[in-house]
Amino acid sequence: MLPPSVRTAGAPLATATKALIMLHGRGGSAADILSLAPALRVAGFALLAPQAPQNSWYPNSFLAPLAQNEPWLTSALNTLQELVVGLKNQGIAKENVYFLGFSQGACLTLEFVARSATRYGGVVAFTGGLIGDKLYPEHYAGNLGGTPIFIGTSDPDFHVPVARVRASTALLTELGAHVTERVYPNLGHTISQEEIALANELIFNLK
Repeated sequence: MLPPSVRTAGAPLATATKALIMLHGRGGSAADILSLAPALRVAGFALLAPQAPQNSWYPNSFLAPLAQNEPWLTSALNTLQELVVGLKNQGIAKENVYFLGFSQGACLTLEFVARSATRYGGVVAFTGGLIGDKLYPEHYAGNLGGTPIFIGTSDPDFHVPVARVRASTALLTELGAHVTERVYPNLGHTISQEEIALANELIFNLK
């Protein structure tokens, strides 16, 4: 059973062989992020979009000291862990679990896969980076085993500095991910059609 805060779409869990966990940004909603699904090559995927309490996964900037975002950050990470375990219990192994997030949801997505590194199906982070006032490599263990990750962002982005995106790419690569990073001049804090096309090509179009 899924928590009531999780909205679903796509293929039924009972028959799906792949699942995509979609995480909205600050001030957004599960319904918002699910609205991206028609643009993605996810036919046959079960789609799961948890709803953050008060529409935010944690209260402060992702660049704040970690303690300032607790206990909300740990709770959000636990929500993702529970979803992955629930999917495994439904017969969907981690290598068939995919993640997609925007902004705060992208940060949470990257933080989760780095802290729980194993081979996942793939990860899409639209404007995000690893969480903390600095990177804490001691928090990350395991190996992402070639998991494909796409990170797209704007230069500049007033919420997510490009320097943190690049540092996150480097750390995720060290953890064994195959990361594709794209930085778009003056894109703004949004998701472009080119980013969606790359996500489809690099992440969802894999055999």
